[in-house]
Amino acid sequence: MYAIIETGGKQYKVQEGDVVYIEKLNAGEGEAVSFDKVLLVSKESGVVIGSPTVAGASVSAKVEKQGKGKKVIVYKYKAKKNYRRKQGHRQPYTKVVIEKIQA
Repeated sequence: MYAIIETGGKQYKVQEGDVVYIEKLNAGEGEAVSFDKVLLVSKESGVVIGSPTVAGASVSAKVEKQGKGKKVIVYKYKAKKNYRRKQGHRQPYTKVVIEKIQA
């Protein structure tokens, strides 16, 4: 059984027991979170596709850790004009473990 959920403007295919890195959530480590925007659920009896979401379906997960991704360097310059700007960015993420898919 798997589901496709939407969170943080992105879509993720999840199964029970999966570890997923998603956009940062306002939840502490060890807290339970629930995703209600379930776009598709695949069961033994078949596939249920929502329009736009599957009614009554949710995915529960547990926050394992909050963190930041690897640094990405943003470098801007203009040739022959002595214009140079260097900036770093680390995108925050939340690591969650999928516990149960209710559909």
